[in-house]
Amino acid sequence: MTTVTAARVSRVSSWARMTIGLSLFIVFGFAQFALRGFVPYMQVPIVFHVHGAAMLAWLGLAVTQALLARGAGRELHRRLGWASAVMLPTIIVLASMTCLAALRAGFFPPMFTPAYFLALVHVGIIVFATLVLAAVARRNEGDWHKRLMVGSMIVIMEPALGRVLPMPLLAPWGEWLVMAVQLGVVALIARHDRRERGHVHPATAAVAVAVVLAHVLIELLAISPPWIAFASQFTA
Repeated sequence: MTTVTAARVSRVSSWARMTIGLSLFIVFGFAQFALRGFVPYMQVPIVFHVHGAAMLAWLGLAVTQALLARGAGRELHRRLGWASAVMLPTIIVLASMTCLAALRAGFFPPMFTPAYFLALVHVGIIVFATLVLAAVARRNEGDWHKRLMVGSMIVIMEPALGRVLPMPLLAPWGEWLVMAVQLGVVALIARHDRRERGHVHPATAAVAVAVVLAHVLIELLAISPPWIAFASQFTA
């Protein structure tokens, strides 16, 4: 029985396990936040719910794709891959619409300035989309494709981390702690690279650079006078 169980586990690649783990963490981050009573479901604009449903669908697709990436499911994996390319623009637009609706309605964390919140959402979704598009462009290079896709999942850990970590108590270091956690996940991929390949794969390094650049850009935009003025146009 133990041998059969081990064989079944071995059929699930380390990349699929990481995708599943990251997806579960993201769902947990939002679910526990809601269960603690921090989400006024009846008051938020409808776009919040549409955005949430779209992101759940994306996570479900990511897990399905990761599980299909080996063996007999590979052909279906390729076909479903185009669904991600079609969904991506919708995800980007909904994230932006939700952010702007939150600014207008005042539904964003009180320790965030409008400029910071606007940068946080838009820089995050742009970096996420860039990694997904890079993964699609390199879909025939499996070593690049899977690392870039997992990297995109690491980027969208940020909103979940913001709901798990005690962000009001961490200001002004919360942004950097989130980055450290994300880089910790990237370090797990780097360790896998060294064990399997003897060196860190360039795609893993690219993901680490993307994570760092995202956080640096968010912080810089948040204190930029033109960006602050731009963000103020969307506040109530």
